[in-house]
Amino acid sequence: MRILVVCGAGASSTFVAQRLRRAAAETGLDWQTSAGMEHSIAEFAPDIVLIGPHLADRAAAIRARIDVPVAVLPDDVFADRDGARTLALVHSIIADVRNTPKGTS
Repeated sequence: MRILVVCGAGASSTFVAQRLRRAAAETGLDWQTSAGMEHSIAEFAPDIVLIGPHLADRAAAIRARIDVPVAVLPDDVFADRDGARTLALVHSIIADVRNTPKGTS
């Protein structure tokens, strides 16, 4: 699973990506998580894109450009010190994708 965490300059998303990677590894998942800016999406070719809450207004534009799940992180994402809540969010995104019939959204 390739997950890209996007923020304005790629700095704060680095903390979220590292915590998510660590939380995933602790549960036996070998996920690749990276941080970047909006223009990084095409380069990274992610399976899921997580957007910082301050970029919520960009979510629709990002969804229109790529064919992978895009989720806006909660406002308190930086308080998720161990990455557990962010990991739970990603699991819920994966479950939603698996439960959505093809051709609907």
